[in-house]
Amino acid sequence: MLRKVSHYSVTESFGAAISSLKAAHLTDTVVHRSKRMMLDTLGVGLLGTSTVVFNKALQYSQLFKSVERSSVWGGSGMTLPPQYAAFVNGIAVHSMDFDDTWHPATHPSGAVLPALLALAETLPTQPSGLDLLLAFNAGIEVQGRLMRFSKEAHNIPRRFHPPAVVGVMGSAAASAKLLALSPAQCVHSLAIAASSAGAPMANAATQTKPLHIGNAARRGLEAAKLALLGLEGSQAILDLESGFGVFYSDYSPSELLGTNDGCGGRFRWVLEEQDVAIKRFPAHLGMHWVVDAALAARAKLGASGEPDLRQVQKVVLRVPPSRYIDCPFPAMEHQARHSFQFNACSALLDNQVSVNSFSGPQIDRPALRELLAKVRVENPQDNHPSFDKMYCEVTVEMEHGESVTARCNTFYGHWRKPLSQEDLVGKFEANASTVLSQEAVERVVDVIGNIEKCPDCTVLRSYLQMSRPTTHLFREHID
Repeated sequence: MLRKVSHYSVTESFGAAISSLKAAHLTDTVVHRSKRMMLDTLGVGLLGTSTVVFNKALQYSQLFKSVERSSVWGGSGMTLPPQYAAFVNGIAVHSMDFDDTWHPATHPSGAVLPALLALAETLPTQPSGLDLLLAFNAGIEVQGRLMRFSKEAHNIPRRFHPPAVVGVMGSAAASAKLLALSPAQCVHSLAIAASSAGAPMANAATQTKPLHIGNAARRGLEAAKLALLGLEGSQAILDLESGFGVFYSDYSPSELLGTNDGCGGRFRWVLEEQDVAIKRFPAHLGMHWVVDAALAARAKLGASGEPDLRQVQKVVLRVPPSRYIDCPFPAMEHQARHSFQFNACSALLDNQVSVNSFSGPQIDRPALRELLAKVRVENPQDNHPSFDKMYCEVTVEMEHGESVTARCNTFYGHWRKPLSQEDLVGKFEANASTVLSQEAVERVVDVIGNIEKCPDCTVLRSYLQMSRPTTHLFREHID
């Protein structure tokens, strides 16, 4: 049972909860949802090893040596010091912006799972799958709780990228849990991690954005290891405006209550109340509304045959206001992933948006550039910049006078309309099979599907490095 924490500070209550959580506190819903998150994270991470940003980070990380070594996903026999394995694998997860998204807005899994798998390989006693699952959920829970200390956090971010703030705290909490740290050590893990928190939104839509996730995984793992060695930080880091409160103007923290503190005999997980969104294509979450609306508009235009998009006179997008995802003429991959205009036009032209949509030739093709010049963006007052409230409307006006409008309130993959298990596994298989052998893909699906029964979670290490014969790192075909 978790100890009562009502007489503790907020920070002490978090330390006590992280340390005291047991596998018995996990519910069926939390287990089901977190296993889906883990599988999706591994898949997008494996696919992400093909990117330029991953390979540059890998080249840098190979400069460092240590006695402890952890695996690089997709790299046959390749290892790095554990904090750098967490770093590069975390970067791979977010390198295409294909990882899960939560509400309030953050990418919860990519900061946690790479740190845990890297750490697990170094422990003298190999953790079980249930140990991994519990630590993973401790890291997810801390992020969810911290995001709920601010109303500002409920909107699409404007000043800083949330995974760089709450993600490093989640990584520290998860790592502390897997290390079985004491309540006091868990407090210091959070305090140390807080001094590595933060990344400006100016680096969104650039190659640096995936580093936010990699750094969160790495720095959180380092924070827990430093706390294990006795390093200390503020014991009120979550209580103070000068602590974690520096990130939010309306910061209002509250204690993390346990099973004996008015919770009806069970721990109340944020993940049980709020599921994540799983993306169908690699782009900022807001793009999924505009793509589904554009596909619906295209279907109306093509009701009597294939639409002639050369005859489009104007395309109007009605989306929430957000500067960093309003990019009229993206010149490179990372800008395209953050452009309402690009994603709407790609959907109209191709009747889909996929991994290949963000390649250089697709971005630069004349037909797309011509259509982008016809796009106008409107920001209706009732369209709020929140992943829980926003919508998107697409109107296509043709030269001969025809006009169609389609609206998306909830895209397929959103927490209100989650991907089926079949489609989620299909996404993983499509992503992972670009790197792993078919046998390895099947075994990862099986291990994650039964992770709570797995006696040794590090069995994943061998499967995540069973590359296809033609697969190698430094593929750098995506720019």
